[in-house]
Amino acid sequence: MSSSFLISLVIFLFPIMQILEAHERSTTRRQLGPESCRTGNPIDDCWRCDSEWESNRKALADCAVGFGRNAVGGRDGEIYIVKSKDDDPVDPIPGSLRYAVIQEEPLWIIFDHDMVINLKQELVMNSYKTIDGRGFNVQMSNGPCISIYNVSNIIIHNIYIHDCVPAGSAVVRDSPKHYGPRGRSDGDGISIFGSRDIWIDHCTFSHCYDGLIDIVYGSTAITISNNYMFHHNEVMLMGHSDDFSADKNMQVTIAFNFFGDGLVQRMPRCRHGFFHIVNNIYTGWEMYAIGGSANPTINSQGNVFIASNDESTKEVTKHEIISEDDEWKKWNWRSEGDLMLNGAFFTPSGQETPASYMKASSMVARPATSLLTASSPSAGALSCRNSQPC
Repeated sequence: MSSSFLISLVIFLFPIMQILEAHERSTTRRQLGPESCRTGNPIDDCWRCDSEWESNRKALADCAVGFGRNAVGGRDGEIYIVKSKDDDPVDPIPGSLRYAVIQEEPLWIIFDHDMVINLKQELVMNSYKTIDGRGFNVQMSNGPCISIYNVSNIIIHNIYIHDCVPAGSAVVRDSPKHYGPRGRSDGDGISIFGSRDIWIDHCTFSHCYDGLIDIVYGSTAITISNNYMFHHNEVMLMGHSDDFSADKNMQVTIAFNFFGDGLVQRMPRCRHGFFHIVNNIYTGWEMYAIGGSANPTINSQGNVFIASNDESTKEVTKHEIISEDDEWKKWNWRSEGDLMLNGAFFTPSGQETPASYMKASSMVARPATSLLTASSPSAGALSCRNSQPC
């Protein structure tokens, strides 16, 4: 690769970094003008050009791609407006976020002002809910965060989730008719357990006690897209344990995310299952970017991997092995159309035939260079204004 091409890529990357790391790396994002709203990102192009997005909020539910594309959230229910940041885990008040997410009917949950929600216990969600933070600066921080536990059809959009901590054993309400004891939570930003048809889009994550997003116990049909993640150690875990065979049916798409400063490992770490990692930007990792164990299938396509200057962290991948045998060489891991910069390299394994990756293919990858040259790229929570393109 010529030095002039590398210089051009750095020039393109610099405004991306400025956009994503502005305003304490949280919620300030450059807006898309009408002349540039089409970016080639199929999710954003589906809804962000609509200046009437506020009155057409539920159109977002038809914009998902990848394995989580069938997640409808609260599309078929009423709009619910969160007016209070107060949190009572046992008797939540009407107008609070917890009151909304435990209801049995579908709900599209929005907010009526900027708010920072400090939960007292983990937020246990019921099926068919959308948490839609567009229009305001909505943060969840300095307490336990979101638990998606044995449910389906959840959309979480445009929330800044940070500094999440474990919750102690406590009584928590999980429906209008039931509350009971919950064990100690892990301190994840979002914990997905035994659930399906889940879509996490345009959120910002950092500084949580355990993982930013963990997906375990047979969860599947999930898309993680357009998120901005920074300053965290164990970013995303996919699969409960090497011995938990139910995770062999897991399918997760990780697309259009920006993995920023201060991330160490697990972007993601995969067990069993099928993982399509497509059109993300990685800007340095302190240990590795993509890893796994227990024979996961990893299909990496159209990503940009920019290694740090540390010569010991150039490798993108890590095959987690218990013994010194060569079993890992049978695992199907491939890199196709990825852009490797500053010495980054990917160690492939397994079969090279397209048929071996069918269950780990969920969408068509864009060319990796297009991620660097887009006129107004964005990831993480958006600063949307009413009556303007978002």
